Amino acid sequence: MANKNLQFKTNYAVSSKIEPFYKGGKVQISKDEKYIFCTCGSRVNVLEISTGKIVHYVEHDDQEDITSFALSCDDELLVTASRALLLKQWDWRQANCTRSWKAIHTIPVASMTFDSTSTLLATGGCDATIKVWDVVKQYCTHNLKGSSGVVHLVQFHPDISRLLLFSSSLDCGIRLWDLRSSQCVCILQSHYSAVTSLSFSGDGGTMVSSGRDKICTVWDLKSHQAKRTVPVYEAVEGVVLLPEKTDLSQIGVKSKNMHFITAGSKGVLRVWEASTARCVYTQTLPSTLTPSSEEDEEEDNPRSVTYLFHLPASSRLATVTAEHNILFYQLPSLTTHQQFVGYSDEVLDVKFLGKEDSHIVVATNSCQLKVFQLLTNSCQILYGHTDTVLTLDVFKKGSLFASCAKDRSVCVWQMDSDSGEVRCVAQGSSHTNAVGSISCSRMKASFVVTGSQDCTVKVWDLPAEFPGAEIHQLSPRTTEKAHDKDVNSVAVSPNDKLLASGSQDRTAKLWSLTGDGNLGLLGVFRGHRRGIWSVCFSPVDQVLASSSADGTTKLWSLQDFSCLKTFEGHDASVLKVIFVSRGTQLLTSGSDGLVKLWTIKTNECVKTLDAHQDKVWGLHASRKDDKMVTGSADSNISVWVDVTEVELAEEQAKQEDQILKQQELSNLLHEKKYLKALGLAISLDQPHTVLTVIKAIRQVEDGSELLEKTLLKLRVDQKESLLRYCVVWNTNARNCLDAQACLQVLLTNLAPEELLQYQGARTYLEGLIPYTERHMERIGRLLQASMFLNYMWQKMRVAGASCGMKQDEEMDTTPLTQTQPLFFMDKEKVKGSSDERGDEGDGGDGGQQEEPYSHVEDEEEADEVSASKKASTNGAREKNRSTKTNGHHQSESEESSEEEELEDDHAMQVMKNVLVSSAPQCRTLS
Repeated sequence: MANKNLQFKTNYAVSSKIEPFYKGGKVQISKDEKYIFCTCGSRVNVLEISTGKIVHYVEHDDQEDITSFALSCDDELLVTASRALLLKQWDWRQANCTRSWKAIHTIPVASMTFDSTSTLLATGGCDATIKVWDVVKQYCTHNLKGSSGVVHLVQFHPDISRLLLFSSSLDCGIRLWDLRSSQCVCILQSHYSAVTSLSFSGDGGTMVSSGRDKICTVWDLKSHQAKRTVPVYEAVEGVVLLPEKTDLSQIGVKSKNMHFITAGSKGVLRVWEASTARCVYTQTLPSTLTPSSEEDEEEDNPRSVTYLFHLPASSRLATVTAEHNILFYQLPSLTTHQQFVGYSDEVLDVKFLGKEDSHIVVATNSCQLKVFQLLTNSCQILYGHTDTVLTLDVFKKGSLFASCAKDRSVCVWQMDSDSGEVRCVAQGSSHTNAVGSISCSRMKASFVVTGSQDCTVKVWDLPAEFPGAEIHQLSPRTTEKAHDKDVNSVAVSPNDKLLASGSQDRTAKLWSLTGDGNLGLLGVFRGHRRGIWSVCFSPVDQVLASSSADGTTKLWSLQDFSCLKTFEGHDASVLKVIFVSRGTQLLTSGSDGLVKLWTIKTNECVKTLDAHQDKVWGLHASRKDDKMVTGSADSNISVWVDVTEVELAEEQAKQEDQILKQQELSNLLHEKKYLKALGLAISLDQPHTVLTVIKAIRQVEDGSELLEKTLLKLRVDQKESLLRYCVVWNTNARNCLDAQACLQVLLTNLAPEELLQYQGARTYLEGLIPYTERHMERIGRLLQASMFLNYMWQKMRVAGASCGMKQDEEMDTTPLTQTQPLFFMDKEKVKGSSDERGDEGDGGDGGQQEEPYSHVEDEEEADEVSASKKASTNGAREKNRSTKTNGHHQSESEESSEEEELEDDHAMQVMKNVLVSSAPQCRTLS
């Protein structure tokens, strides 16, 4: 029986996320060694090394991918190049674009670099040209032609007084350009494949180049000759000359001769003596598997290095691997100092790990396992499998876990409780196909069960302890042909006496785990229409849950194997199911990207969490049942916490804070402190409240001048919010004047370049156009009608002059102004006359004459509204979002069109009444 005091879960909230920040491309580390700059699609992300968090990013407005970027040597300027052939200069700390100009290249820029003074920028294009830019005076200084194909490498000589630029392109030569004469001085020919990096000695007289032709060349820059060619037996991506006056004896540097370090396809760092071409040190990485051959090691090696950096201030080396991992090594020992995972590809499984669930272990579309510390996002990368790891399971204590992979093997891993380091302690391989499911014993760490695509289930016994550094070899206790198709899931019961298996053959089976090691079939669960993805035992009741590709989750009785309940709600396959709330609720995840919370007793879905954009393969609850973690094919990992009374109290506190701010706002308006009031209203993110402040400012004496002074004193982010609000206000005829007043201040006092830097500015401005045109047309119609009335009034006075005026009196032809009332009319009489005209309009001549014109006007009005709606739909999606967040604005927009029509009709009706009532008098006078 469930505990009566048990409180059902009602909601989960995301507490932290682990998202991709680097998907390949250029990486650069700041001069102060505090930040990593790396590309991620249309962004350049700035990662703080000390915390592992993304602290800044810059992004092009056109959403075009960034092809290259460069950070100046003083860490102040960041320049990016996109596929749109634009170069943008950024104040990256404020994410503010300070300048934008055309790259002049005819096709995208492939490489960029600054000189040591941070004044010259060189760009190498795919069009085989090199441009040199003076970023201070803002003009192109050189246009260097002569390269062969894509210029993938440009680098200034560290001694700027020499004014030398090095470049490399598809012909594999290194071109040396003299910037004084804009001529290519010479071409250094040594490599037969792409040149990947250059490194200069301290005096600038020697250079080392590396290439994918598996050689490094030492160059004398005075004679422009190769001093030494060093075969390194791997495709080299990075080379660094080691400092001469540092004790590096731990890595084989025992002489004063020049040494350099290389990194490439083998994924290890190696130290070479330049004079003898001898490798004096090779880095040893922890590994549980030995590759079959050197060729296999280099081909598709996840450890292969793509970038190598020397960080002299902290005496470290940094590498970037082919799997987008960034690793820091401490000199001179080359011990791993930090690791960051830039991109995890598809997340296939994720589990909590360690004391108090302080870590998570993640299986991605890779042969590596990743262990993240949730507090700092620091990561350990575990090597042991040779093919993609498919799934994981954790033992009860949380420090021991098991994994299985496509390489047909199973590995057991142990985390050190003090250091947090994880190592492989056991390994077994006996399946004949990929191992896609694994389950650990629940009582104590005595065995694991695996299910495979070879349709078998195996039980593996574990030793009582794992002493020493040797890896224990596992052998299966028993093997059972369990299903006719792939075994997708296995689960061990809480008492370790039962085993459940789910298969692609649409059935789940219950097995007995006897002491002699044999598996006995107890029963078969039939009812799913498609393959079963997951099975799970209840922690308290004798029931089994299963989820299937048919979009349903079912509960089964372990006694008679009948289906007790069916949960339907996912639109696609249900990939995982687990019990929470002591077995009274279920959590399911599907290929629709949703996570659903179900209450078993009522058979209803309590909450649907829009967790991810793709299949949610990983779903696990913590041992305390107070949080869960999800991993998806969209490469994101989310940690969720149960929304308890604490969160509800925090929400209530926020609401009380909102009330206090509203009261403070009222006080500020009363005290006429409009700037503070406007800033407070914008901080509340309530457009209607901001509009109230704007109206209050415009109502005072010299309101226009006061409004301008107030708006110009706002911060940039506040001006961005105000521009967004103006789009909403402008949709309503009642508020359009306030919106236009604010827009006039912004558009007349801010430069267009500054306005376009606002996030979403283009969308906002496009959204203003259709409604502004509509307001102008309405005002134009009213102006034309008033001019016609003015004309008729003058004619009426002229017609009456012959009868009523003396001959010596002159007619007053002064045009009517606002100070001269056009006419005086009783509202009740106007209403009565309009009613009479309405009755006469059905059969009278006047109605027949007026009806066609009014019909045309109605059609024009209908066409106008339709066109404006279409324009606002296509051109102002961002405006619609902000409108949706304030629910009453949409209805206000609809009301505004009705109000405009009523106002226009009323004005026209008044004019008609005046003319009709005056017509008999005119005839009499005439």
